[in-house]
Amino acid sequence: MKNRWNDLKDLALTEVSFETLSLEMQIAQFAKLTANVRTEPSLRQKIREKVNPHTTTLIEALNQFIRNAKKRLPDKYSQLAIIADNLDKIVQFSKDGGERSNLDEIFLDRSEQLKALDCHIVYTVPISMVHSNRAADLSNNYNNAPQVLPMIMVNNPSGEVNQAGLAKMKQVIEKRVKQVEPNLSLELETQWFENRETLEKLCLMSGGHVRNLLSMLQEAINRTQDLPITAKAAQRAITNLRNIYRRTVNKEEWSILAKVSVSHRILNDKQHRDLLFNRCILEYRYYDEEEMQNWYNVHPLIKGILEFKEAVAQLEP
Repeated sequence: MKNRWNDLKDLALTEVSFETLSLEMQIAQFAKLTANVRTEPSLRQKIREKVNPHTTTLIEALNQFIRNAKKRLPDKYSQLAIIADNLDKIVQFSKDGGERSNLDEIFLDRSEQLKALDCHIVYTVPISMVHSNRAADLSNNYNNAPQVLPMIMVNNPSGEVNQAGLAKMKQVIEKRVKQVEPNLSLELETQWFENRETLEKLCLMSGGHVRNLLSMLQEAINRTQDLPITAKAAQRAITNLRNIYRRTVNKEEWSILAKVSVSHRILNDKQHRDLLFNRCILEYRYYDEEEMQNWYNVHPLIKGILEFKEAVAQLEP
Protein backbone atom coordinates (compact mmCIF):
# COMPACT_ATOMS: atom_id res chain seq x y z
CA MET A 1 0.00 0.00 0.00
CA LYS A 2 2.83 2.36 0.88
CA ASN A 3 4.61 1.72 -2.43
CA ARG A 4 1.50 2.56 -4.44
CA TRP A 5 0.37 5.57 -2.43
CA ASN A 6 2.38 8.15 -4.37
CA ASP A 7 0.76 6.89 -7.58
CA LEU A 8 -2.75 7.11 -6.19
CA LYS A 9 -2.88 9.93 -3.66
CA ASP A 10 -3.59 12.54 -6.34
CA LEU A 11 -6.73 10.57 -7.21
CA ALA A 12 -7.73 10.53 -3.54
CA LEU A 13 -7.55 14.34 -3.62
CA THR A 14 -5.21 14.48 -0.65
CA GLU A 15 -1.62 15.47 0.13
CA VAL A 16 -1.35 13.22 3.19
CA SER A 17 2.04 11.54 3.65
CA PHE A 18 1.55 7.79 4.06
CA GLU A 19 4.53 7.33 6.35
CA THR A 20 3.06 9.55 9.07
CA LEU A 21 -0.17 7.57 9.38
CA SER A 22 -1.15 4.63 11.57
CA LEU A 23 -2.36 1.46 9.84
CA GLU A 24 -5.99 2.41 10.53
CA MET A 25 -5.48 5.85 8.98
CA GLN A 26 -3.69 4.34 5.99
CA ILE A 27 -6.67 2.09 5.30
CA ALA A 28 -8.98 5.09 5.78
CA GLN A 29 -7.12 6.93 3.01
CA PHE A 30 -7.79 4.08 0.60
CA ALA A 31 -11.41 4.11 1.70
CA LYS A 32 -11.48 7.80 0.76
CA LEU A 33 -10.15 6.87 -2.66
CA THR A 34 -13.00 4.35 -3.03
CA ALA A 35 -15.52 7.02 -2.03
CA ASN A 36 -14.12 9.40 -4.65
CA VAL A 37 -14.50 6.71 -7.31
CA ARG A 38 -18.17 6.34 -6.42
CA THR A 39 -18.83 10.05 -6.73
CA GLU A 40 -16.65 10.49 -9.82
CA PRO A 41 -16.76 7.32 -11.97
CA SER A 42 -14.27 8.80 -14.47
CA LEU A 43 -11.56 8.10 -11.88
CA ARG A 44 -11.92 4.37 -12.48
CA GLN A 45 -10.05 4.40 -15.77
CA LYS A 46 -7.29 6.53 -14.27
CA ILE A 47 -6.93 4.08 -11.39
CA ARG A 48 -6.79 1.13 -13.80
CA GLU A 49 -4.02 2.81 -15.76
CA LYS A 50 -1.98 3.31 -12.59
CA VAL A 51 -2.68 -0.10 -11.08
CA ASN A 52 -2.42 -2.39 -14.13
CA PRO A 53 1.41 -2.35 -14.32
CA HIS A 54 1.52 -3.57 -10.71
CA THR A 55 -1.09 -6.34 -10.93
CA THR A 56 1.42 -9.13 -10.26
CA THR A 57 2.78 -7.50 -7.12
CA LEU A 58 -0.73 -6.68 -5.91
CA ILE A 59 -1.76 -10.34 -6.26
CA GLU A 60 1.34 -11.41 -4.36
CA ALA A 61 0.51 -8.90 -1.62
CA LEU A 62 -3.02 -10.31 -1.40
CA ASN A 63 -1.68 -13.85 -1.23
CA GLN A 64 0.67 -12.87 1.57
CA PHE A 65 -2.34 -11.45 3.43
CA ILE A 66 -4.32 -14.66 2.75
CA ARG A 67 -1.46 -16.91 3.93
CA ASN A 68 -1.20 -14.89 7.14
CA ALA A 69 -4.95 -15.19 7.64
CA LYS A 70 -4.79 -18.98 7.21
CA LYS A 71 -2.32 -19.19 10.10
CA ARG A 72 -4.88 -17.50 12.36
CA LEU A 73 -7.91 -19.62 11.55
CA PRO A 74 -9.88 -21.22 14.39
CA ASP A 75 -8.92 -24.74 15.42
CA LYS A 76 -9.79 -27.53 12.96
CA TYR A 77 -9.87 -25.10 10.02
CA SER A 78 -7.07 -24.84 7.48
CA GLN A 79 -8.63 -23.23 4.38
CA LEU A 80 -10.37 -19.99 3.43
CA ALA A 81 -13.26 -19.56 1.00
CA ILE A 82 -14.01 -16.14 -0.45
CA ILE A 83 -17.20 -15.17 -2.29
CA ALA A 84 -16.82 -12.23 -4.67
CA ASP A 85 -20.48 -11.26 -4.72
CA ASN A 86 -22.44 -8.75 -6.85
CA LEU A 87 -20.27 -9.23 -9.93
CA ASP A 88 -23.40 -10.69 -11.54
CA LYS A 89 -24.86 -7.17 -11.52
CA ILE A 90 -22.19 -5.75 -13.85
CA VAL A 91 -23.93 -4.26 -16.89
CA GLN A 92 -22.44 -5.42 -20.16
CA PHE A 93 -21.10 -2.94 -22.71
CA SER A 94 -18.72 -3.06 -25.65
CA LYS A 95 -15.88 -0.65 -26.19
CA ASP A 96 -16.08 1.25 -29.47
CA GLY A 97 -18.87 -1.01 -30.68
CA GLY A 98 -16.60 -4.07 -30.90
CA GLU A 99 -17.58 -7.69 -30.37
CA ARG A 100 -15.70 -8.07 -27.10
CA SER A 101 -17.29 -6.66 -23.98
CA ASN A 102 -16.23 -5.57 -20.52
CA LEU A 103 -17.39 -8.99 -19.26
CA ASP A 104 -14.94 -10.69 -21.62
CA GLU A 105 -12.15 -8.53 -20.27
CA ILE A 106 -13.03 -9.22 -16.62
CA PHE A 107 -13.87 -12.92 -16.62
CA LEU A 108 -11.95 -14.26 -19.64
CA ASP A 109 -8.95 -12.03 -20.35
CA ARG A 110 -8.11 -11.80 -16.64
CA SER A 111 -9.06 -15.33 -15.64
CA GLU A 112 -5.49 -16.27 -14.72
CA GLN A 113 -5.34 -13.32 -12.33
CA LEU A 114 -8.73 -14.18 -10.85
CA LYS A 115 -7.53 -17.75 -10.25
CA ALA A 116 -4.21 -16.64 -8.73
CA LEU A 117 -5.45 -16.06 -5.18
CA ASP A 118 -4.22 -18.69 -2.72
CA CYS A 119 -7.63 -19.76 -1.44
CA HIS A 120 -10.95 -21.18 -2.56
CA ILE A 121 -12.91 -18.45 -4.32
CA VAL A 122 -16.35 -18.15 -5.88
CA TYR A 123 -17.02 -15.43 -8.45
CA THR A 124 -20.59 -14.50 -9.34
CA VAL A 125 -21.03 -13.87 -13.06
CA PRO A 126 -23.90 -12.26 -15.02
CA ILE A 127 -26.46 -14.89 -16.06
CA SER A 128 -26.49 -13.42 -19.56
CA MET A 129 -22.83 -14.46 -19.99
CA VAL A 130 -23.54 -18.02 -18.90
CA HIS A 131 -26.27 -18.23 -21.57
CA SER A 132 -24.06 -16.81 -24.32
CA ASN A 133 -21.41 -18.19 -26.67
CA ARG A 134 -18.88 -17.36 -23.94
CA ALA A 135 -20.14 -20.24 -21.74
CA ALA A 136 -17.62 -22.73 -23.19
CA ASP A 137 -14.79 -20.22 -22.70
CA LEU A 138 -15.78 -19.76 -19.05
CA SER A 139 -15.76 -23.52 -18.53
CA ASN A 140 -12.36 -23.92 -20.21
CA ASN A 141 -10.70 -20.99 -18.46
CA TYR A 142 -11.83 -22.03 -14.99
CA ASN A 143 -11.74 -25.83 -15.52
CA ASN A 144 -15.28 -25.95 -14.24
CA ALA A 145 -18.70 -25.40 -15.76
CA PRO A 146 -20.47 -22.30 -14.35
CA GLN A 147 -22.94 -23.27 -11.65
CA VAL A 148 -26.31 -21.58 -12.13
CA LEU A 149 -28.27 -20.82 -8.99
CA PRO A 150 -31.90 -21.15 -10.14
CA MET A 151 -34.96 -19.62 -8.55
CA ILE A 152 -36.77 -21.58 -5.84
CA MET A 153 -39.55 -23.40 -7.67
CA VAL A 154 -42.76 -22.11 -6.07
CA ASN A 155 -44.82 -23.31 -9.05
CA ASN A 156 -44.44 -26.41 -11.18
CA PRO A 157 -44.20 -26.10 -14.98
CA SER A 158 -47.88 -27.08 -15.19
CA GLY A 159 -48.79 -24.10 -12.98
CA GLU A 160 -49.81 -25.67 -9.69
CA VAL A 161 -48.13 -24.56 -6.48
CA ASN A 162 -44.97 -26.44 -5.52
CA GLN A 163 -45.50 -26.93 -1.81
CA ALA A 164 -41.86 -27.73 -1.05
CA GLY A 165 -40.68 -24.53 -2.74
CA LEU A 166 -43.39 -22.47 -1.06
CA ALA A 167 -42.32 -23.85 2.33
CA LYS A 168 -38.72 -22.79 1.63
CA MET A 169 -39.81 -19.23 0.85
CA LYS A 170 -41.76 -19.12 4.12
CA GLN A 171 -38.62 -20.33 5.86
CA VAL A 172 -36.64 -17.47 4.31
CA ILE A 173 -39.12 -14.94 5.73
CA GLU A 174 -39.14 -16.65 9.12
CA LYS A 175 -35.35 -16.49 9.37
CA ARG A 176 -35.30 -12.83 8.32
CA VAL A 177 -37.92 -11.66 10.81
CA LYS A 178 -36.12 -13.53 13.61
CA GLN A 179 -32.95 -11.63 12.70
CA VAL A 180 -34.84 -8.35 12.91
CA GLU A 181 -36.70 -9.18 16.14
CA PRO A 182 -34.85 -12.06 17.86
CA ASN A 183 -36.74 -11.57 21.13
CA LEU A 184 -40.17 -11.37 19.52
CA SER A 185 -41.83 -14.80 19.48
CA LEU A 186 -44.69 -14.55 17.02
CA GLU A 187 -46.38 -17.06 14.72
CA LEU A 188 -45.50 -16.27 11.13
CA GLU A 189 -48.87 -17.11 9.56
CA THR A 190 -51.13 -15.52 12.15
CA GLN A 191 -49.15 -12.85 14.02
CA TRP A 192 -46.53 -11.53 11.61
CA PHE A 193 -49.15 -11.77 8.81
CA GLU A 194 -52.86 -11.42 9.30
CA ASN A 195 -53.45 -14.80 7.63
CA ARG A 196 -51.72 -17.57 5.70
CA GLU A 197 -53.09 -16.36 2.37
CA THR A 198 -51.30 -13.01 2.69
CA LEU A 199 -47.99 -14.69 3.48
CA GLU A 200 -48.31 -17.18 0.63
CA LYS A 201 -49.29 -14.51 -1.88
CA LEU A 202 -46.09 -12.60 -1.14
CA CYS A 203 -44.06 -15.80 -1.55
CA LEU A 204 -45.74 -16.79 -4.82
CA MET A 205 -45.48 -13.31 -6.35
CA SER A 206 -41.71 -13.38 -5.80
CA GLY A 207 -41.40 -16.19 -8.30
CA GLY A 208 -38.90 -17.86 -5.98
CA HIS A 209 -36.55 -14.86 -6.29
CA VAL A 210 -35.27 -14.42 -2.72
CA ARG A 211 -34.11 -10.83 -3.19
CA ASN A 212 -37.52 -9.84 -4.56
CA LEU A 213 -39.24 -11.60 -1.68
CA LEU A 214 -37.23 -9.73 0.95
CA SER A 215 -37.69 -6.46 -0.91
CA MET A 216 -41.48 -6.87 -0.88
CA LEU A 217 -41.39 -7.95 2.76
CA GLN A 218 -39.51 -4.80 3.71
CA GLU A 219 -41.91 -2.63 1.72
CA ALA A 220 -44.91 -4.30 3.38
CA ILE A 221 -43.38 -3.72 6.82
CA ASN A 222 -42.75 -0.06 5.93
CA ARG A 223 -46.45 0.28 5.15
CA THR A 224 -47.50 -1.37 8.43
CA GLN A 225 -48.02 0.64 11.61
CA ASP A 226 -48.66 -2.37 13.84
CA LEU A 227 -48.37 -6.09 13.25
CA PRO A 228 -49.73 -8.18 11.69
CA ILE A 229 -48.91 -7.28 8.07
CA THR A 230 -52.23 -6.84 6.31
CA ALA A 231 -53.27 -8.02 2.88
CA LYS A 232 -53.49 -4.36 1.83
CA ALA A 233 -49.88 -3.63 2.85
CA ALA A 234 -48.67 -6.78 1.07
CA GLN A 235 -50.60 -5.87 -2.09
CA ARG A 236 -49.11 -2.39 -2.13
CA ALA A 237 -45.62 -3.90 -1.82
CA ILE A 238 -46.42 -6.19 -4.75
CA THR A 239 -47.75 -3.29 -6.83
CA ASN A 240 -44.69 -1.18 -6.07
CA LEU A 241 -42.28 -3.83 -7.36
CA ARG A 242 -44.57 -4.65 -10.30
CA ASN A 243 -44.33 -1.03 -11.46
CA ILE A 244 -40.54 -1.32 -11.47
CA TYR A 245 -40.76 -4.39 -13.71
CA ARG A 246 -43.23 -2.60 -15.98
CA ARG A 247 -40.65 0.13 -16.61
CA THR A 248 -37.94 -2.49 -17.20
CA VAL A 249 -39.61 -4.12 -20.22
CA ASN A 250 -39.21 -2.51 -23.64
CA LYS A 251 -42.13 -2.32 -26.06
CA GLU A 252 -40.85 -5.06 -28.36
CA GLU A 253 -40.18 -7.44 -25.45
CA TRP A 254 -43.79 -8.03 -24.37
CA SER A 255 -44.37 -10.50 -27.20
CA ILE A 256 -41.17 -12.37 -26.28
CA LEU A 257 -42.30 -12.69 -22.68
CA ALA A 258 -45.73 -13.90 -23.80
CA LYS A 259 -44.15 -16.70 -25.84
CA VAL A 260 -41.89 -17.76 -22.97
CA SER A 261 -44.89 -17.94 -20.61
CA VAL A 262 -46.46 -20.50 -22.94
CA SER A 263 -43.43 -22.52 -24.10
CA HIS A 264 -41.30 -22.30 -20.91
CA ARG A 265 -38.31 -22.15 -23.22
CA ILE A 266 -35.91 -19.42 -24.31
CA LEU A 267 -33.82 -18.73 -27.38
CA ASN A 268 -30.10 -18.19 -27.06
CA ASP A 269 -30.12 -14.61 -28.32
CA LYS A 270 -29.42 -11.18 -26.89
CA GLN A 271 -33.07 -10.30 -26.20
CA HIS A 272 -33.66 -13.39 -24.07
CA ARG A 273 -30.30 -12.98 -22.32
CA ASP A 274 -31.17 -9.38 -21.45
CA LEU A 275 -34.51 -10.48 -20.01
CA LEU A 276 -32.75 -13.14 -17.94
CA PHE A 277 -30.25 -10.55 -16.71
CA ASN A 278 -33.12 -8.23 -15.69
CA ARG A 279 -34.93 -11.14 -14.01
CA CYS A 280 -37.99 -10.63 -16.18
CA ILE A 281 -37.48 -14.27 -17.17
CA LEU A 282 -36.67 -16.65 -14.33
CA GLU A 283 -34.83 -19.95 -14.63
CA TYR A 284 -35.89 -23.06 -12.72
CA ARG A 285 -34.44 -26.56 -12.42
CA TYR A 286 -35.64 -29.90 -11.14
CA TYR A 287 -34.66 -33.54 -11.40
CA ASP A 288 -36.90 -36.08 -13.06
CA GLU A 289 -36.27 -39.82 -12.89
CA GLU A 290 -33.23 -39.56 -15.15
CA GLU A 291 -31.60 -36.12 -15.19
CA MET A 292 -31.87 -32.43 -14.43
CA GLN A 293 -34.44 -30.44 -16.38
CA ASN A 294 -34.37 -26.68 -17.06
CA TRP A 295 -37.41 -24.58 -17.66
CA TYR A 296 -38.20 -20.87 -17.74
CA ASN A 297 -41.10 -18.66 -16.87
CA VAL A 298 -42.02 -15.01 -16.81
CA HIS A 299 -41.79 -13.31 -13.43
CA PRO A 300 -45.23 -13.54 -11.74
CA LEU A 301 -45.25 -9.78 -11.16
CA ILE A 302 -45.11 -9.23 -14.93
CA LYS A 303 -48.08 -11.52 -15.50
CA GLY A 304 -50.30 -8.94 -13.82
CA ILE A 305 -49.28 -6.12 -16.19
CA LEU A 306 -51.79 -5.08 -18.87
CA GLU A 307 -49.23 -5.00 -21.70
CA PHE A 308 -48.25 -8.59 -20.96
CA LYS A 309 -51.88 -9.74 -20.87
CA GLU A 310 -52.49 -8.08 -24.24
CA ALA A 311 -49.42 -9.79 -25.71
CA VAL A 312 -50.63 -13.19 -24.45
CA ALA A 313 -54.09 -12.56 -25.92
CA GLN A 314 -52.52 -11.94 -29.33
CA LEU A 315 -50.94 -15.42 -29.22
CA GLU A 316 -54.29 -17.14 -28.82
CA PRO A 317 -55.85 -18.44 -32.09
